[in-house]
Amino acid sequence: MGHPVAARASAALLTPVGKAMLNKYARAFFTRVLTPFAAFLLRKGVTPDTVTLVGTAGVVAGALIFYPMGQFFWGTVVITLFVFSDLVDGNMARQMGRSSRWGAFLDSTLDRVADGAVFGGLAMWYAGDGDNLTLCAVTIFCLASGQVVSYTKARGEAIGLPVNVNGLVERSERLVITLVLCGLSGFHRTFGVPGIQWLLPIALWVVAVGSLITLIQRVVTVRREAAEADAAQLADQGSGA
Repeated sequence: MGHPVAARASAALLTPVGKAMLNKYARAFFTRVLTPFAAFLLRKGVTPDTVTLVGTAGVVAGALIFYPMGQFFWGTVVITLFVFSDLVDGNMARQMGRSSRWGAFLDSTLDRVADGAVFGGLAMWYAGDGDNLTLCAVTIFCLASGQVVSYTKARGEAIGLPVNVNGLVERSERLVITLVLCGLSGFHRTFGVPGIQWLLPIALWVVAVGSLITLIQRVVTVRREAAEADAAQLADQGSGA
């Protein structure tokens, strides 16, 4: 995410969930639709950070209320609706035109909170009425590996490495695969569609394996870049001596 608000606005419009769920034409459409609403909120004194907080709270509520009850369809509907807060706060930030490193930090931090709620709610279902400890463990692995995948890139960049790898399954792919197939699997309980409930377990296994591969890719990349940086530093010291 960028540091200035203008960059934050662009980043928000391309936030992992929104980027994967909306193509560029849909994003442009919703930007036009939501601009008057964003301007209205600004006139009322609402800040982009407030919208970010409310959006995250909605995702957390949708995941932790509906998912543990096995209401995957309605939980996904609620979560998806609050995803649009990313478009609104980005639009508001662009209209304000001021720098906000704090806003970029807040967005990134609350993304982790939302991820934890989604997979945490699913794990609660499988630990309870879902009665499947294997899938509960897989879901917890999805939660933990997703956090570690994000951390490896952030930590690598913090020590001055470019971390020039995205990996097989990034946050956008993890969430879209999970939310789309989770919502579709909810058609079984909500609308009585037979056989479709297996989509969620498939999604969780795909995300778990993909996250593991991505983690390995990033660790290997950081190790290589660190070795190259250390070797370059030693060469510089040797030439300086």
